[in-house]
Amino acid sequence: MLVSMAMDIARPDIKQKKKRRTMLWSSAGIVVVALLALGVSRLKPAAPTVDRSTIWTDTVKRGPLIRQVRSSTGMLVPREDATELIPALTDATVVRIRVLPGAQVTPDTIIMDLADPELQQELLNAQLGLKAAQADYKSLQAQLDSTLMDKKTAAAQVNADYTQDELQAQTDKALYDLGVISGLTYEKSKSTADQLTVQHQLSQEQLEVNQKAILVQLASQQTKIDQAKALLDLYEKQSQALDVRSSISGTLAPLATPVQVGQHVTAGTSVAEVVQSGKLKAALQIAETQARDIQLGQPASIDTHNGIIPGHVTRIDPAVVNGTRTVDVELDGPLPPGAVPQLSVDGTIDLERMKDVLFVGRPALGNENSTLSLFRIDPDGKTATRVSVKVGRASVEDIQVLSGLKEDDTVILSDMSRYDNVDHIRLD
Repeated sequence: MLVSMAMDIARPDIKQKKKRRTMLWSSAGIVVVALLALGVSRLKPAAPTVDRSTIWTDTVKRGPLIRQVRSSTGMLVPREDATELIPALTDATVVRIRVLPGAQVTPDTIIMDLADPELQQELLNAQLGLKAAQADYKSLQAQLDSTLMDKKTAAAQVNADYTQDELQAQTDKALYDLGVISGLTYEKSKSTADQLTVQHQLSQEQLEVNQKAILVQLASQQTKIDQAKALLDLYEKQSQALDVRSSISGTLAPLATPVQVGQHVTAGTSVAEVVQSGKLKAALQIAETQARDIQLGQPASIDTHNGIIPGHVTRIDPAVVNGTRTVDVELDGPLPPGAVPQLSVDGTIDLERMKDVLFVGRPALGNENSTLSLFRIDPDGKTATRVSVKVGRASVEDIQVLSGLKEDDTVILSDMSRYDNVDHIRLD
């Protein structure tokens, strides 16, 4: 009975100890889990692996650097002194096209035939007008010659009378001196001779005035002939221009708006264009951000895809079209076979020759005068570390290094934007 009572006695202190022990272990477990989570959170992610064959690298070098810009597009175009644009001189209709673009032409080659019936009528009228002016000139000349002849006849008669009376006056003076005739007779003879002297002088002056008047009238009529000739020459030139020819030898170039048989063209409309062979230049399209450093005379290289031709800059278009400016390059070397107008070419222009600078290949995502984030390959060659690199002026393929790299460092130039969240990578 006593034993049974002893076994039924409650022990609250033991239960309290068990409960406290359980709570302590739970708390300790929670702390351990928290510490483990904190430690895991602070662990750095493993460096990603990059396939070495998929990246592009370059080594930092020191030496001369040629700054260049490259055209986005370019083509060969005729020089200003090598092109003849042939306009229609009158309103006309295209009746025949004899030569197509790409053919070689000479000044004897008829490129196309035009027709203008009104011009033919004007030409006939001009021919008749010239003949009429020439006939009027001859008629006036005959009339004036007849009048002049009458004047000369009258002057000759006055001159004969003057000569006779002058001799009579001299004879009478001699007789008067000898006392053969009276003074009254001598004075009468002398007076008559003096009068005829005055008439003779007046007739000579009148003859001179008449001759000058004839020259003036004939010159006026000659002006009408000259005008008629000029008009006829104009119509003849326009008529000859209906057979469209070039004044130079070269290649017939395509027009921006080609003419067709049966088409009516107005005076001044371009109907043909001829380009002299070998007289071409390169027209390069340069991004406006790169064109600001281009200057006249700078050397250039033009790649025709069949040879590279040296040249120099001769013109920089001030206008910006679609983000580019046109730069003209005169070619300093012979053209390769197959070089024709509108041929696509690539061009490179030398901007500046820099001496003793640190430089590296231009990164895929790198602008000049900026700070770049690049991966530099570590000495073991198996890993790469991100570094900050300050760059300066850039060329087509290279860029100047101002700080962040040293000579013989190797950096990755490929687009590594997918690894912007890491500072280290492994190379496989």
